Amino acid sequence: MHTIASLTLAAFALGAAAQPIKYPETPRKQVTDTYHGTPVAEDYRWLEDGKDPAVRQWSLKQLEVTRAYLDALPQRAALRERFAEIFGASPVRYLEFQQTGGGFFALKRQPPKNQPMLVMMSSAGDVASERVPLDPNTVNAKATTAIDFYDASLDGRYVAVSLSENGSEDGSAHVIDARTGERLKDVVPRVAYPTGGGSIAWDAKSTGFYYTRYPQGNERAKEDANFYQQVWFHKLGTPASADTYVIGKEFPRIAETQLSTTRDGRYLLAAVANGDGGEHAFYLRRPDGKWTKVADFADEVRSASLGFDGRLYALVKGATPRGRVVAMPMDNPRLAGAKVVVPESDAVIQSIAPTATRLYVVYLAGGPSEIRMLDLGTQQMHTLSSEPVSSNFIGERLQGDEILVGSSSYLSALAWYRYSPDAARLERTALAAPSKVSFADAEVVREMAVSKDGTKVPVNLIMKKGTKRDGSNPVLLTGYGGYGVSLQPRFSESWRVWLDAGGIYAVANLRGGGEFGEAWHLGGNLTKKQAVFDDMIAVAQHLVERGYTRPERLAAIGGSNGGLLMGAILTQRPELFRAIVSAVGLYDMLRVELTPNGAFNVTEFGTVKDRAQFDALYAYSPYHRVKDGTPYPAVLLTSGENDGRVDPYESRKMAARLQAASSSGQPVLLRISMDTGHGQGTPLKTRVEEEADIYAFLMAQLGMVLP
Repeated sequence: MHTIASLTLAAFALGAAAQPIKYPETPRKQVTDTYHGTPVAEDYRWLEDGKDPAVRQWSLKQLEVTRAYLDALPQRAALRERFAEIFGASPVRYLEFQQTGGGFFALKRQPPKNQPMLVMMSSAGDVASERVPLDPNTVNAKATTAIDFYDASLDGRYVAVSLSENGSEDGSAHVIDARTGERLKDVVPRVAYPTGGGSIAWDAKSTGFYYTRYPQGNERAKEDANFYQQVWFHKLGTPASADTYVIGKEFPRIAETQLSTTRDGRYLLAAVANGDGGEHAFYLRRPDGKWTKVADFADEVRSASLGFDGRLYALVKGATPRGRVVAMPMDNPRLAGAKVVVPESDAVIQSIAPTATRLYVVYLAGGPSEIRMLDLGTQQMHTLSSEPVSSNFIGERLQGDEILVGSSSYLSALAWYRYSPDAARLERTALAAPSKVSFADAEVVREMAVSKDGTKVPVNLIMKKGTKRDGSNPVLLTGYGGYGVSLQPRFSESWRVWLDAGGIYAVANLRGGGEFGEAWHLGGNLTKKQAVFDDMIAVAQHLVERGYTRPERLAAIGGSNGGLLMGAILTQRPELFRAIVSAVGLYDMLRVELTPNGAFNVTEFGTVKDRAQFDALYAYSPYHRVKDGTPYPAVLLTSGENDGRVDPYESRKMAARLQAASSSGQPVLLRISMDTGHGQGTPLKTRVEEEADIYAFLMAQLGMVLP
């Protein structure tokens, strides 16, 4: 029961949120483009040039307005303290594992340290033997240096680490002596960039490593500097200028390459994605140095894994959209003659991990997942035990048939288990300590909303036990719906703050994701993208119709592709939501493909060069669907100035358009972070500030009060 003081605070918060805001003056400079005979005009093209001093000045003025608004919210200071306490006391967790012949490597999150550090131990979970070859928190005082990824040599002697600054993901490889922590003189530039990512794989004798290389110097035109990724080789002790080409001249302009080797280093696998739409090709390098193209983009192989038994295992979709697993000998890897080892079933195969005599298969069922183990000799399948409505995945293959299993749910924090078929049980390791935040008073309810075309769409509700369906609950709804990415059950300590203030957190499993297989993904991409937005709107309506909430107490949040989702529901159904938070989102869908990373998204979203795809893009493009005089809900847009995945101009243009168009009097705020990017590499202290801003904004809008 709320006290009088609490009710007064809530009223004050709502009143403050409704005060008119004087936004910076934003000149209109109309530009018109014509697509397939259709003229499209806009006023804020000039905001695209982030190097223009006028744009920089405008951005700083927007930030002043946003900071003044957020800092004045009555619960902002208390929320900052709460999140600083929660994040600072978060348990130590390890991730990104690698088993080598000389030891076990991982990245270690250890709050209140701002960045994960690279650690090494004698075996998985033996934290007493832990050493720290590299702590990026000590590289500079601002803790803005981040590890993009790493790869240890097969004997565990060296580690090649991609380091980048300020969330840019623009990485150079540095080589560390794993035993001493000493940095070698070897530095290889441009191994990573947000467009195609990056990867490293060592050779068999630890004399050097293969790596993804972006164009250097004048090798390509300026506009192609972050495309045409190739694989090169660096020999330790030599300058990067002496590195040699390996493969990649035949890769597409928007290649995204991941490298892996067998444990003995004799075989090297290059998995090449054709942008972000789900098309992959695979190339295998044999011990004699010759390459074989195992699968092309049209073969619909989604992933491949080098086995311990001399075979290459591949997860194939295509005619079996829920997936089947095939195997072929590495010395003659022909997909046409591959043997089916796991046929398609009712559940979706998400990933595979072959070991010495077993094949571990992760199955997905609409969001939750489970791991099944196939005995390659007897063909018997066994399901590993797991918590209901949980995410279960394979962290790393250890020795023989042992694996590391990760497991988490909406109510239980991530835990890492060692599994051995001989023991037939999961043994918890010290790689993830229990969380100090408890959800013992909460429950998860999974329901089905019905979308516009009759498709059933799951929504997962995390709330306190005994929550009444009287329409009064503040609800925060999130979704994603793209790239075949599945929103699986996960544990968030931040949600504890939301539940304590009387809220419900809702997670929607939308089309465009991979929750129900490739058909689910394809049902929400390219010209069918509108189905994703229909699904989200249907879920929001379901929450209202079922009595969980009402529009004035409903908010939505999403980021990146989920930010596009926020822009779409905001412009298509503004009356359905009280507040929208959109992080690093896409909004101008007609020009996004002109940005470096936007070109990689063409295989997922489509291109304006194709008439049918243009029609679909223009029909939902949030920036173009904003209408003057519309009473839009309160909006908080966030962006990072160093974002190489989604250009910050997307948020600048959307903020300007909404500020000019909205007639509701509700705030439209642009929160710009000058020293972060898309989210990767963001220091913990910066995360605290951002969470405090977001929750203070939402709670003020929904009339929520911290207990």
